[in-house]
Amino acid sequence: MKRALSSSLVAALALFATAPPAAAGGQVVASLVAANASIRPGAPFTVALRLVHQPRWHTYWVNPGTGLPTTLRWALPPGWKAGEIQWPAPMVLTDSRGNVVGNGYDGDLFLPVTITPPADLRPGSVAELPVAAEWLMCQDECVPGSANLTLSLPVSAGNPQPDPSFGALLQEALARIPATDPAWTVSASRDSTIVTLAVRPTGAAGNIARTPAGLHFFSRDGTIAYDLPQPATPDGHGGFTLALPISTDGPKDAGRLVGVLTSREGWRPDGSLAGLAVDVAFGSGPAGGAAAPAAGALPGTLLLAFVGGLILNLMPCVFPVLGLKIIGFVGQAGSDRRKVTLHGIVFAAGVLLSFWALAGLLAVLRAGGSQLGWGFQLQSPAFVFGLAAAMLAFALNMSGVFEFGLTATGIGSQLQSKSGLTGSFLTGVLATVAATPCSAPFLAPALGAALALSTAQSFAIFTAIAAGLSAPYLLLSAFPGAVKVLPRPGAWMETFKQAMAFPLYATVAYLLWVLAGQLPETGLLSALFGLVLVAMGVWAYGRWNAPGASPGRARFGMCACLVLLALGAWTGWPAPAAPTDIVWEKWSPEAVEKLRSENRVIYVDFTARWCATCQANKRLVFHSDEVLRAFRERHVAMLRGDWTNKDPQITAELAKYHRGAVPFNLIWFPGRAEPVTLPELLTPSAVLDALAK
Repeated sequence: MKRALSSSLVAALALFATAPPAAAGGQVVASLVAANASIRPGAPFTVALRLVHQPRWHTYWVNPGTGLPTTLRWALPPGWKAGEIQWPAPMVLTDSRGNVVGNGYDGDLFLPVTITPPADLRPGSVAELPVAAEWLMCQDECVPGSANLTLSLPVSAGNPQPDPSFGALLQEALARIPATDPAWTVSASRDSTIVTLAVRPTGAAGNIARTPAGLHFFSRDGTIAYDLPQPATPDGHGGFTLALPISTDGPKDAGRLVGVLTSREGWRPDGSLAGLAVDVAFGSGPAGGAAAPAAGALPGTLLLAFVGGLILNLMPCVFPVLGLKIIGFVGQAGSDRRKVTLHGIVFAAGVLLSFWALAGLLAVLRAGGSQLGWGFQLQSPAFVFGLAAAMLAFALNMSGVFEFGLTATGIGSQLQSKSGLTGSFLTGVLATVAATPCSAPFLAPALGAALALSTAQSFAIFTAIAAGLSAPYLLLSAFPGAVKVLPRPGAWMETFKQAMAFPLYATVAYLLWVLAGQLPETGLLSALFGLVLVAMGVWAYGRWNAPGASPGRARFGMCACLVLLALGAWTGWPAPAAPTDIVWEKWSPEAVEKLRSENRVIYVDFTARWCATCQANKRLVFHSDEVLRAFRERHVAMLRGDWTNKDPQITAELAKYHRGAVPFNLIWFPGRAEPVTLPELLTPSAVLDALAK
């Protein structure tokens, strides 16, 4: 009888625990809930502070950015222990104007805590767990919230059963707590302004079933600025590298990067694990924040640089004078082979010095860029676009569209006329750079690589190029008779030069692939049009500034080139992503129904990449400050149906409205059975008028 009564009492108390007391805190309602319906002596168990936010209100993470984190002050009986809050992966918080205001949460939030009871608890008793919770709740204004909560849990000798109301929900909440994952490795390096965070899959890229997207790092100790962009660059092997701006208010002596790296798609193949826990020591990295190449890769890079220097000698503007320069050395030194060799060595020293001067200039620019926060250059869409434009111009030069530096050739000829070792040295310093304009296309990739390498590695690369360029002169100075066995200059050199343009075109293609991962669709399209204008500019230069052109014709070609280059830069230069940009979600009938049940205004854009009108609409409407402001003020949900590839769902949805083409835009309003359809050719006023109605 006593056992039955005790069991009934436990069951009754368990039912009572399923409806924990809740405290209203204005726009956030707090309650204390448990994962199990009862507890066992000495066995840790999980409880959680539940915060239910009203729409558009939020509370804050452990490092809030601005605001204050939620806190718990337990008043447990002697012998009890309460752990720290287990913080779920946060989100970036914005106000109604789209400004980033911190890190935190909205919606239905559980903040789990592990409680350990003493081992001498008496089964059949009831444990009282009081806690004082405080939080800051914000929309555009902020209001402090607090609640004194108590959770009553029966003590039982057997294994506790999950709480019928919150057991499953708390298990889901625990599964969302950031954690490490053996499928991913993390490393970090830093300089004065940038932390470089590299995330790599441990296996082959093809084994990653889900590619992380929408990456954002949340710094637990405030080392990273919470309100600045974090450009992410795919590494081509399934991983990513993020450039994280260092906060001026963070700890000055932080030796580790600690926080959470979130992914919109999750880190596991099933989409789970939204937050990857990060706790790594800063390793040694290059000053610009770029990841240093593997030690085994540098010798191969130096070999390629040396071969590139050798190839420069086969260019049409270099090869014909190669033998002439050696004959000039012999003429200056007579038949004394030692003096001829000395001229070759001095010439090589001039070449080497010129390349070292170039490497030193780049080192100075890198240092200045680092101090200005330039950081990891290839993670900057603007830098990638500028490098692609330069590579394209150099490739067009090698294809014969225009010629570099015709005036510089005359300067080199004058220097070469000097006699003695001074003439050989100056020829090595300037004639090989100023009077050999074909070297520019090969120097451009070296300059680009040097911006992503450490200073010591950059000097090594330029030294290897200089050694390759000067090697034939050294050999022919030591053996002047070998000049006779050189092949005769001819049309083959121009063919070779044009063929060498295609590796540069391939580099441009690779850089465009990088840009595709950094820019939205409209930004990438603008970059492509910008490169077309750059190509047209150098074509205009070559068309009207050819050898023998009149001064007026040459001036026209130069002016046309400058105008088109400026227009190309203006069109294609990637604008920095503003934190006020709209976030599009994938359209589906289920997404529409869910948002309508929440009484949201919903904007739906059916579009396709091959639809020129769609791209024009996006550029015209969603770059309008008035439209963006109206969408933020009304908290409009944005859904996009991408019809670039066949999609039966989108086709069926268009057919419902008797449409068979895109663009098609509509707005759902709360309380209305049918949406408002918009015209095919959109303007900001058309969208604003529809919202006003």
